[in-house]
Amino acid sequence: MKKIIYYILIPAMLMLNAACSDFLDEESKTDIDKGKYMLNASEAETVLLGVYRNMVTDAMYGYHMSILFTMGTDISQVEGSTNENFRIIPTNSFSANQAEIQNTWATLYNSIYNANDFIEEIQRKMVNYTDTDKSLATIYIAEARGLRALYNFELVRRYGNIALMANTAMSSQHPSSFVQEDPIKVYEFIEQDLLYAIENLPYAIDDSSRRNSSFRLSKGSVLGLLAKVYATWAGYPIKDESKWEKAAKTAQILIESGKHDLLEDYEQLWKNSGAGVWDSKESLIEVSFYSPTTTGAATDPVGRIGKWNGVKATAIAGERGSNAGNVKVVHTFILDWRNYEGDKRRDIAVANYRYDPQKTLWVKGASDTEDIAIANDADPLKKQKEKQNYTPGKWDTEKYVPQSNKLINNDKSNVNWYILRYADVLLIYAEALNEWKKSPTAEAYTAVNIVRRRGYGLPTNTTSNVADLPSGLNEDGFRQAIRKERAFELAFEGHRRLDLIRWGIYYETVKETAGALGTWWSSSDSPNYAVAKPGFTTKGKHELFPIPQRDMDLMSQFKQNPGWQ
Repeated sequence: MKKIIYYILIPAMLMLNAACSDFLDEESKTDIDKGKYMLNASEAETVLLGVYRNMVTDAMYGYHMSILFTMGTDISQVEGSTNENFRIIPTNSFSANQAEIQNTWATLYNSIYNANDFIEEIQRKMVNYTDTDKSLATIYIAEARGLRALYNFELVRRYGNIALMANTAMSSQHPSSFVQEDPIKVYEFIEQDLLYAIENLPYAIDDSSRRNSSFRLSKGSVLGLLAKVYATWAGYPIKDESKWEKAAKTAQILIESGKHDLLEDYEQLWKNSGAGVWDSKESLIEVSFYSPTTTGAATDPVGRIGKWNGVKATAIAGERGSNAGNVKVVHTFILDWRNYEGDKRRDIAVANYRYDPQKTLWVKGASDTEDIAIANDADPLKKQKEKQNYTPGKWDTEKYVPQSNKLINNDKSNVNWYILRYADVLLIYAEALNEWKKSPTAEAYTAVNIVRRRGYGLPTNTTSNVADLPSGLNEDGFRQAIRKERAFELAFEGHRRLDLIRWGIYYETVKETAGALGTWWSSSDSPNYAVAKPGFTTKGKHELFPIPQRDMDLMSQFKQNPGWQ
């Protein structure tokens, strides 16, 4: 049953459609007799697996939400110095007509429709189930509501002022009747879905009900997600600071449960994702990509992880495909990280090499020895142009993808994507405690220090003068330490831009990064950081995506997000 949830199963197609509606792209146009399916829990589970299906598409975690939409921050930027072609979105030079913005909006709504359809249908059918199947059906409903919450969360935090599709009947409305829901109401709907899921899902380690729980939501998944939802709700643009207490208390339940923990070795995370290995100890929500071959069709359950955001590589016929390496590391981020002696995560997260066809340091010239190249890399002012080519190293397909999981393709891979890790929850807990209590508590220090100790390769339950944060930090000092720690621990995993936005400092951070790069760069030519060019990133505009223009044209009651008119 390896990664079966990402195949389009024939029975699942009875309910989950690939067609799009004329508006919001979430309604099935296929007239199917649903009365002949989902007659027991086994059939229902097959359909439920399809509710996950869109997660592997380019419009969701296969490309857009994992890679394309995440750049233009203080830690990552897009390859090149222009805003052409694939660089339009990472440089914030797109419009409301941008196809990728429309496709992700549509696919998220399609996913919500699928979740609604499943929930409504199983609730009708389960009255005739056996008692055992009714228990399973309750778990499946909780799972679907957790997924619906995730999809709504992605919509509201990226697009802001959205329509809330609470049921499939709403899909029959005329486009002109749709209104934008108050984002607070959307968050309340997400909260109720996740509270239901928390009440009815088992922890992954305790799950004896589902035939296979790999890559499936669990109680730990939805507890962690709800903590993150509360932390986002507390920040920009809603700024409901009462939610910090809820974020802390929700994360505390997960932490004190003892059902999840950090892996002992930070690098093991990337060995697992490269090999397609599911380990629920730290992985709370993970997208699994797997296909022995790829045809290039949209239905292939493969992504671009490691191809776009991995180590640049040339193709070798029969051995490997090429890796574009289009995500570049902002070098001032590396310079900052160099101040933290002993942190082993930096050299795992950042690759100063490429494969062409062998592993070669970017800073190594034709006549350089390896020692000279390493010395150049340690000097912040040498080989500056080459250092702008450093890429994320977590998805190094040559290092972490075994032959059994390789896909020899120039564009697609079988590498998995973490949406939520336990380390993220520990840092949310520390942040929320500090914001709620207006100063860091002992529990907040413990949570962040556990993450840091693991990053330094030290035992997590033993204090360390090297890894632990200094004691006596005030509220703002601890806040800044947490923000820096999230950049280090979660580097390039899709969180940074959304973090900067919820902290209300996205625009300011982009501008500060441009200044820092200019200071570092000794040449007369300015370094490549197109997102900060005048007119590209605008405060009060680029914190949200625009409502896609096609939908604005159809839904006459909608108002465009600020700055996108």
